Amino acid sequence: MPVDLQALYPKLIQLMLDTVFVVDRDNIIVFVSNACHALLGYRADELVGTPITRYMHPDDLDATRASIVRVMNGQAHSDFRNRYLRKDGEVVHILWSAFWSDEVGARIGVARNVTALTQAEQALRFLAHHDSLTRLCNRSLFSERLAEAVRQAVPFALLFLDINDFKGINDVHGHAIGDRVLCEVARRLEGCVGPQDTVARMGGDEFTVLLCGVHAGTVPEKTAQILAAMAAPLASEPDSLPMPSCSIGVACYPADGSSIDALLNCADSDMYRNKRRRSFPR
Repeated sequence: MPVDLQALYPKLIQLMLDTVFVVDRDNIIVFVSNACHALLGYRADELVGTPITRYMHPDDLDATRASIVRVMNGQAHSDFRNRYLRKDGEVVHILWSAFWSDEVGARIGVARNVTALTQAEQALRFLAHHDSLTRLCNRSLFSERLAEAVRQAVPFALLFLDINDFKGINDVHGHAIGDRVLCEVARRLEGCVGPQDTVARMGGDEFTVLLCGVHAGTVPEKTAQILAAMAAPLASEPDSLPMPSCSIGVACYPADGSSIDALLNCADSDMYRNKRRRSFPR
């Protein structure tokens, strides 16, 4: 006996783990498979007859509407991502495969929940550009930000900071305290800069700060602020440990160089001069 495929198709659609949507040209949902409950928290009968745009993340509306226009103009796609809001308010990331059907006068889309995949991708991107201990930008991301600042050709300052006698902290108090010091330095540096600035750990006990839109005349005040922030003791039970001092070197664009290497070398050299002055005061 031949299989009645026409009768089988609706059952197959309801077996799919991905959600099937059929949406008319006015963005009204005319059909959605039962997998929508797992995806968005709504039953199918709650969604049918409502505009699909109601469930889209507001920050993704413009990009999604542009995608809808492309699909309705015959440009089927299978790799569009956007975010929707579940019934419970949670955000879900969706990968769409969609096309327009002239036969039924609607667009047909298959929605796959890629929230876990998106979060994993975001975590990997963060790890690739941030220091795992302090959560600051790492050398790679800082170099990108510095290169962008040079391309924009507006005044900025580059600070190179080194913790004095950090090896002694590890030797006397242990590496756990040393790690605490590094994290505390990171947080205090972040507290001294604005949202447009960048703080990075370059490695070991070396940090850099990119101060955007500042002129050379304002930099001494900023370095004094950072040194003052570093002076408070590191709270620790039962006693407070002294916070190590830091040496800071400065390079200003364009006065001290117009290339990344020149600016880094200038700030690094200035930092070591200040460190030597501290060790061998006149």
